[in-house]
Amino acid sequence: MEPNATTQPTGNKVVILVNPKAGAVSADDRVARLVDLLKKQRLDATVYHDLSPVAAEANRLHAAGELRALVAVGGDGTAAELVNRTQPGVPLTLLPAGNENLLARHFGLGPSPEECCQTLVAGQEIRLDAGQAGDRIFLLMLSCGFDANVVHALHTVRTGHINSASYLSPLLNTLQHYNYPELRVHWSDDGGEPVASDDVRWLFAFNLPCYGAGLQIAPEADAGDGLLDVCTFRNGGLLHWLLYAAAVLTGTHRQLADFAQRRCRRIRLTAEKPVPYQLDGDPGGFLPVQVDVLPGRLTLLVPKTASVTNPT
Repeated sequence: MEPNATTQPTGNKVVILVNPKAGAVSADDRVARLVDLLKKQRLDATVYHDLSPVAAEANRLHAAGELRALVAVGGDGTAAELVNRTQPGVPLTLLPAGNENLLARHFGLGPSPEECCQTLVAGQEIRLDAGQAGDRIFLLMLSCGFDANVVHALHTVRTGHINSASYLSPLLNTLQHYNYPELRVHWSDDGGEPVASDDVRWLFAFNLPCYGAGLQIAPEADAGDGLLDVCTFRNGGLLHWLLYAAAVLTGTHRQLADFAQRRCRRIRLTAEKPVPYQLDGDPGGFLPVQVDVLPGRLTLLVPKTASVTNPT
């Protein structure tokens, strides 16, 4: 199936993974309601709270032609983790239970069990690109710089459910201590060995036009074009942080002389020290890293009414 092409779901087995740490509150009541609704539709649902057995079961059922969908009950990180653990072609949908739920929001996947059941019964499967950083697949975006440092700082101390307020202390600490190290970006437009390069302090690589708090950094990013939309800011320091933040909030960042945007199939990021990067809002690792596009890697089950061509 080509990227952005659609097909109808088949199979009568639904596998549900509940991330017990996702979001600010438990989703157990909504999951129980979903299971009851699916039974009425003669769909056989099994609920798991552990990634390893759920991935193995989803792979097995998909290979046997029995899997209707794997349901991620959590946020964007939960969805990405399941894609990393399952075979290409395993259909995924979401009952959003995270803090941002960017992927679910982008494709109109609502938080109610009734909406999720309707998607499972009468939705459409679409094939989308994914990204890969090192050996990790991401669905939305990668970033390296200030915000990635905040993400790493939060997850260093995280023990359970988090909400937007959980980011306040890591944000303030990063504002005080982050020194904006230089990042070397090596570009490849055709997927070959990266040759062109640039030196920046911030980098965002978008597969889809999704970022926290609804910020629109690359609103035209399309997960069906086989490319990443890579956005960079050249300078560091608190004053530039304030300038860039204001420009992004007002949608004027493209007018800045030290902002650049480029579409490419592969980038390699290096730095003189191990600078952190984040994937879909979760820690990804530390530079150096190579980032590639994986055309058609994600099979997503979305509502029948959802647009399959960049529904921003």
